[in-house]
Amino acid sequence: MPTAFTTPPDLVADIGGTNARFALIDANRQPYAEQTLSCAAFSGLTAAMQAYLAAVGGPRPTQAAVAVATPINGDWIQFTNSDWSFSTEAVGRELGLERLQILNDFTALALALPLLNPDEQRSVGGGTAVEEAPIGLLGPGTGLGVSGLVWSGQSWIPLQSEGGHVTFSPVDQREWAITQVIQRRFGHASPERLLSGPGLVNLYLALAELEGWSAETLEPSVITDRALAGACRHCRDVLDIFCGALGTAAGNLAITLGAQGGVYIGGGIVPRLGEFFDRSPFRARFEAKGRFSDYLAAVPTWVITAANPALRGVAAALT
Repeated sequence: MPTAFTTPPDLVADIGGTNARFALIDANRQPYAEQTLSCAAFSGLTAAMQAYLAAVGGPRPTQAAVAVATPINGDWIQFTNSDWSFSTEAVGRELGLERLQILNDFTALALALPLLNPDEQRSVGGGTAVEEAPIGLLGPGTGLGVSGLVWSGQSWIPLQSEGGHVTFSPVDQREWAITQVIQRRFGHASPERLLSGPGLVNLYLALAELEGWSAETLEPSVITDRALAGACRHCRDVLDIFCGALGTAAGNLAITLGAQGGVYIGGGIVPRLGEFFDRSPFRARFEAKGRFSDYLAAVPTWVITAANPALRGVAAALT
C-alpha cells in the first residue's frame, strides 16, 4: 500500500443492493485498501463513504467515482434493489469533493473486462473470441446486471443497459408454469425475478407451489449451499433451472449484440458455484438457438473469478 502522496488518492466505490465496496487508487490506477461494507449498516452513501475514509485514514480524496446498481437519470439516484437514494451534487458537497462521477455498476464491470488477467476468468464450454467483436456481460447478484463492450476502432465503449428487466424467456412447460407464478405475483416476469439472489427464492417458492411440497423460509445462500452439498433435491432443481435459464439469457444477449468476442458471467452468485456451474445446463442452453446453434457454439463464455473487478472499471472511468 502506498504510504505517501504528492496529491490525494482518488476514491472509488461499487454499490450494489447488498454490499458497498470501496477502494483508493494508487499512482498506477490500481485499487488498494479495499473494504466491503454492508449497505444495511448505513443510512446511505455519504455515511458509508465517511466510515470507509475514517477507517483507512490519510489525505482526503478530492475526486471519486461510484458505480451504482440502478439506472442513472440526472442528479437523483434511487437504487432498484435497495432503500438507498442520494443526490450526486449533495454527496459531493458533503464529502468536499471537487469531482464525483456516477456510473452504472455493470457499465463499470464492462470497463474492467479488458483489464482481467487470464487467471481471473474461467472458460465454460468451447468457442474462440473474435478480436474486436462485441462482448456481452451479465451477472446475477442482488439483481441481474447486463452490459457489454463495443469496439470504436480505438477503444472499448461500455453499454448502459437494464437488460435484466426485459421479459423472461421460458423454454419448456415447467419454466412456463414458473413464469406464470412469477407474473401473477409481480405483474411482470423479468429475468431478474428468477436470475438473482431473490430470484433463487422466487424459483424455490414457485416450484413448491407447482409441485405441492412444503417450502421452508430460506435465504438464497442456503438454497445454493444445500444444492451444492446435495442436501436438498428441491434446492438442486432450483439451481439447475437457474443455470439453464441463465444460459438462455446469455445466448439471447450474445445474438442481440453479435457478441462474437464472447460473453462474461459476473455477479456474486455464479463464481461460487464452481464445477456445479460447469456441469450445469448453462452451456447447452446457451447454444440451444435452433438455426443459430452453430453460431453460438463458436462464442466463448467465461465466469469472472476476480475479486471486486468492477473497482478497476470505476477507476478506468475516472481517468
